[in-house]
Amino acid sequence: MSLNAPALSATVKSPLDLIGRTPMVEVTKIDTGKCRLLLKLESQNPGGSIKDRIAVEMLDAAEREGWLKEGGTIVEATAGNTGLALTLVGRARGYKVLLVIPDKMSKEKIQHLRAMGADVRLTRSDVPHGHPEYYTDMAERLAQAIPGAYYVNQFANQSNAEAHVKTTGPEIWEQTGGDIDAFVAGIGSGGTITGVARYLKSVGSNAQIILADPVGSTLAGIVNEGVPGPDGSYTVEGIGQNFVPDTADMSLIDKAYSIPDAEAIATARELLLKEGILAGSSSGTLIATALRWCREQTEPKTCVTFVCDTGAKYLSKVYNDAWLADQGLGERELHGDLSDLINRKYERGDVVVAGPGDTLDTAFKRMKGADVSQLPIIEDGRLVGILDESDLVHVMNTDEITRKERFAKPVADAMTRDLDTVQVNEPLDALIPLFDRDRVAIVLDGEKFVGLITRTDLINHLSLNR
Repeated sequence: MSLNAPALSATVKSPLDLIGRTPMVEVTKIDTGKCRLLLKLESQNPGGSIKDRIAVEMLDAAEREGWLKEGGTIVEATAGNTGLALTLVGRARGYKVLLVIPDKMSKEKIQHLRAMGADVRLTRSDVPHGHPEYYTDMAERLAQAIPGAYYVNQFANQSNAEAHVKTTGPEIWEQTGGDIDAFVAGIGSGGTITGVARYLKSVGSNAQIILADPVGSTLAGIVNEGVPGPDGSYTVEGIGQNFVPDTADMSLIDKAYSIPDAEAIATARELLLKEGILAGSSSGTLIATALRWCREQTEPKTCVTFVCDTGAKYLSKVYNDAWLADQGLGERELHGDLSDLINRKYERGDVVVAGPGDTLDTAFKRMKGADVSQLPIIEDGRLVGILDESDLVHVMNTDEITRKERFAKPVADAMTRDLDTVQVNEPLDALIPLFDRDRVAIVLDGEKFVGLITRTDLINHLSLNR
């Protein structure tokens, strides 16, 4: 054990007592130029993100001012982390929680929220602020219709920034001994960058306040050019907007960087690979920005940013190679043939398969586990058949044997041997007749099985390569 390890804290009565006082770690294995880059690990909060801080402050204020009373319902629009924090704190205090979440958010966040007892309502992520299905507009409308509901509205709630004036800013100042030349944060609801910047300026710090913004968010343009930047879509969750939240004081920000999704995600993955820190997608944007700033400096300086939340909430996205390929964000070699449509290739071990001697029970469990509707059947490295859900239904639809006996039958008894195959060098048009017959395209390179192409794969390929 390191002699410099922090002392263990005393036992506490509630996870809420563990919010804040998060550790800070220096980046040592990624190139930071002449600078020191320090990461404050907000992922260590009990709810897994920096938003635990604002949940306590906003609910304290709502109770104090009489907006939230016993038996009430907390309503909020959130990208997930504020919802997790409000559910953690709100449920501990006996409130119901209703959350409106854009449908692009990771399934881990949504499952986590529902497991904690939140009422989760998904809404569209492809509509602008002001549209009735935009998440903040929907949340406000629901709060008005529910008796005893309190709409938290983190985007205009001044307690949001105040939480960081009271806690995050002072902690950063203490942990750096006041030696800080730049502070990097994003704008989701605007409270973090505003609150920390206010505190730093209140103690006389000259640290530059740097905005990390996803490409597709309009906020970097406001900081750098005085006008909103180009509005577009991006996959990073939790930061970036097409409007300035009321809590965000843009006058405090000195400079902004626009970070593409691919760079943010590559940075998050590099952080895990080299530093052993599992961070979410917004943290990738922040750290990519901090690295750009650090590498631009010509003399040693100290930069501070956050690991905003844990990457465990993004295992199905940021850390999933197939998902990245589906989004056009993965690094892969293109061949100019049908293999470019296949993100899960057999030769790499990406395809879930079964053997003809496996039981139908085994095959069905693999299909469920991988969330697929068909399995290639491989024997001695060769494709000998395919098993899909209709084949299973056909076998199960009989009273001649018991259910146990049906599932014990070998895959060979149910699989389809008459295969619709295409060669990897055939044109896209060769897929259409297969899809017209409700078949999946089985792609071969000579006799070697390459992978499967579904209608969704074709649509995704066309959407990414317009």
